[in-house]
Amino acid sequence: MTLLLFSLRGVPEDEADEVRELLTEQNIDFYETSAGNWGISVPALWLRDETQLEKARSVLDAYQQQRLLTSRGHYLQLKKAGRQKTFLKGFIEKPLLYSAYILALALVVYVSIRLLFELGL
Repeated sequence: MTLLLFSLRGVPEDEADEVRELLTEQNIDFYETSAGNWGISVPALWLRDETQLEKARSVLDAYQQQRLLTSRGHYLQLKKAGRQKTFLKGFIEKPLLYSAYILALALVVYVSIRLLFELGL
């Protein structure tokens, strides 16, 4: 019986490549499914042999812990250098795009509140 080992939905491509490479190096038998043409299927890595589950889980847990530490270190370096992305920096970079987002958000809030008052709630 196959088991879901690692969901690829929302996973950056570099992380997915590293996980595939890691599983191959550890001789863990897996296969991959895509999201399909419409994106409604489950993109994931599946384990063929459930006897390898404990080994695969420990390898992935160690990898994810290492990736967390690396990502956190990278973020702290950017923050220390003042180069991390913030809302204000994004607004200064692309003012029209951010203005459109703010306008769309305000419109949604306005319509929602107006409907509440019109319905008498």
